[in-house]
Amino acid sequence: MPKISVIIPLYNKGFIISETLKSVLAQTFTDFEVVIVNDGSTDNSFEIVSQFSDERIKLFEQQNKGAAAARNLGIEKATGELIAFLDADDYWYPNHLEELYKLYIDFPNCGIYCNRYQIKTTSKYFQKPIFNGIDKNFRGIISNYFYSNKPFRITWTSAIMIEKSTLQKFGGFNENVSNGQDLELWTKIGISSPIAISNKSTALYYFNTPNSLTKRKINQMKLMDFSQFEKAEQKDSYLKEFLDLHRFFYAIHYKSIGDKENALFYYTQIAPKNLTLTNKLLFVLPSFVLQLLYKIKRILKKVGIEFSTYN
Repeated sequence: MPKISVIIPLYNKGFIISETLKSVLAQTFTDFEVVIVNDGSTDNSFEIVSQFSDERIKLFEQQNKGAAAARNLGIEKATGELIAFLDADDYWYPNHLEELYKLYIDFPNCGIYCNRYQIKTTSKYFQKPIFNGIDKNFRGIISNYFYSNKPFRITWTSAIMIEKSTLQKFGGFNENVSNGQDLELWTKIGISSPIAISNKSTALYYFNTPNSLTKRKINQMKLMDFSQFEKAEQKDSYLKEFLDLHRFFYAIHYKSIGDKENALFYYTQIAPKNLTLTNKLLFVLPSFVLQLLYKIKRILKKVGIEFSTYN
């Protein structure tokens, strides 16, 4: 059996899946299998993957059920003791699995193993995420995962590895959630287990990939239920602060489409001390102004200028 199973959920990524898959097959660590779950693609994704003859590739199909269900089927079919996730429109540098496996050997018994990553916003600009309290050269167990898990997410799905037994223990991904199912699962694991991070940047997220779930309107998504973490938040102020950041994300996106009821639902759950002046000012703006700000933000990001509407 392979040491690592690489799971790729695939839906209408025929324009890029070949590049993604080639980045996996070029890994310096070779003891792996690739479990691809075609989630009811209507383009040529399945045909493109079928052209690869590498015996490490296992291709499964299901009716379109979403990324969570596709990943869960991949976990079920995986034979490796370790699971590495890769979205069909992301990219790994050749040392990605090697660095994750070294981290696993050096720091056993962690819930999640993370490599660092870059965000490609234009053809020439690569954004390098930073994390609170973590030096760029640090490698090891994160002392306070929820404190450090901002302003960028440490546990970006395409840059992590987890033991299969850990995923099974937590029941895999919530298939009733279409936005935040990864955040939900990583939060569950982060509450109960240490998280390790390497000092190598080995994965690439393409910000401008078409058909991304993150670019859909919030009223078209099934969202994570924060109430499951209420008891844990009472014990950990950093967890509360971290989740309040995402509550504000939901609130401001609902406000931007004119849904005041749902916007207030999430906004009023945020601890007052976790609301910045910027948060408060943004929340009183009319919907059309918020929509304009988001358009400006995306334009600036494409030319390498980043600003946050949440801090």
